[in-house]
Amino acid sequence: MSAEEFSRFSDMKMFMHHIYEFKKGVRNLVLCTMCRTCAELVGARLRRQQIDYVIQEVVGNKVNLYFGKRACLDAVKTFIDKPLNRLTPEEDFMLGAMLGYDITLQCERFCNRKRVSAATV
Repeated sequence: MSAEEFSRFSDMKMFMHHIYEFKKGVRNLVLCTMCRTCAELVGARLRRQQIDYVIQEVVGNKVNLYFGKRACLDAVKTFIDKPLNRLTPEEDFMLGAMLGYDITLQCERFCNRKRVSAATV
């Protein structure tokens, strides 16, 4: 197995684990960055399992694939019209919280980003 094949195999195992967590209610929203070809395969699997998803173009052959509850995806669609590094501090906080990141760390990240954005004004 080549390094690229192993990487794709590992990515698919991680993806399957994310589906498992979503179905068990551990996660309401999942974000995976992958190549466009992988996203097509993953999208087909999500459709078969009747799981909603959204794809965001990144750069080159990379895309962000979000899947989860419709309400979360509807919220995400309101601000993924730009690269993730251009999210406002509020959007970044909301996305991190919806993805299940540690809330205290998200609060610290939010405050730091607000401080930086206030200093550049």
